[in-house]
Amino acid sequence: MTGTSPRGRLTAYVAGRTGRRVSTVCAAFGAFAIVSSGLAPNAIAADVQSKQWYLDAMDVKAMWKVSSGEGVKVAVLDSGVNPDTSSLKGQVLGDEVPQAVSYNATKDYDGHGTSMAELISGTGAGGGLQGLAPGAKIVPYRVVTEGLTNKVDKGKTPEVADAIMAAADSDAQIISMSFGSDIIDVGVEKAVKYAQSKGKLMFAATGNDAETKNFVGYPAAFPYVVGVAAADKSGKVASYSEHGNYVDLAAPGVNVPLWCDATFRTYCAESGGTSAATALTSASAALIWSAHPNWTANQVLRTMIDTAGRTWKKGERSNYLGYGAVRPRMVLENSSIDPGSASADPLSFENGTGVTGVTASPSASASAQSQAPKNSSGGQTSAATSNSEGADNTMLWVALGAAGAVVVIGGGAFAVVRSRRSA
Repeated sequence: MTGTSPRGRLTAYVAGRTGRRVSTVCAAFGAFAIVSSGLAPNAIAADVQSKQWYLDAMDVKAMWKVSSGEGVKVAVLDSGVNPDTSSLKGQVLGDEVPQAVSYNATKDYDGHGTSMAELISGTGAGGGLQGLAPGAKIVPYRVVTEGLTNKVDKGKTPEVADAIMAAADSDAQIISMSFGSDIIDVGVEKAVKYAQSKGKLMFAATGNDAETKNFVGYPAAFPYVVGVAAADKSGKVASYSEHGNYVDLAAPGVNVPLWCDATFRTYCAESGGTSAATALTSASAALIWSAHPNWTANQVLRTMIDTAGRTWKKGERSNYLGYGAVRPRMVLENSSIDPGSASADPLSFENGTGVTGVTASPSASASAQSQAPKNSSGGQTSAATSNSEGADNTMLWVALGAAGAVVVIGGGAFAVVRSRRSA
């Protein structure tokens, strides 16, 4: 049986665990796979927080004067969350997981879910990872991914669709999903639509397979889910970060330290991936929603899109970086920012148009030809193709330092930009 999702990709529907193809992190998705970077990890024994380069780049100290994410709950759907790490003590609301989907929610079979939770709301206590929104709380949901090999556990661990449905009925405002598959699961698609109807803001990793097959990843490509790409310290999109017109935002994702494994003995420095970028985008949303508790998911997302770091025109997007790099500080420091309509979907065009395919792998040359964003009349705006000209290369802008200085972090090698095709 085949069909198309509302975003347009033709693929086989797969229902239940028996029909899913098991995959690995570095290979094709098939089954839901955790999407952390496949880079060889280097264990780090000392000060992990010094490796969290994005904290200074995003100026967390200035943001925390306005908001730490207090009052916001983030549902983390992953391999489970260990509430006993030094950084997560008191941060995980395991008792709020509905009994029907609570199996081993606070037992992490991979270490990945705990890492995502720490990136979002870790306190940094005991030298652990410092979360971007330490005032937020985590509601853990353990779901079946490629890393779960125990047959008994697989039989009892909730399906992704069931976890999304449960999170939709919970008090959590944000659903963070750092996993993906190249197969459309209609149950997950229905669950996503239900969560959207309940006012939830959903983020998902676009995937780490760009260097091989560059699959369209789900749930990131489903309507109402914000697809998140990974960028490095210089602002360049990660070579493995999947690209296509389902990429909506970007966030730091390269060389972001995570737990090495489920023993929780040490962190690995050269980790990250679109998984980490998704967690940090979820944390950014928590900071904003905490400062503006009366806003809707649409308004939080609209301000994230409007203030995202980019050099192209507002309203245009890149297949590699979406509408740009998340910059929550730009929302928090503007007390008069206009969030727009509470009910209007800021991604209504994307959600109504559908996935129209993915682009070819980008050139490795910073001066390679780039495709300029198309305007509404079908023409093309100009785009520089040389780093010496600089102004129109695909770059991210990140606020740096308490004085509000700004640094340009470039992405010229991946400066292919285009609009999504209309339906």
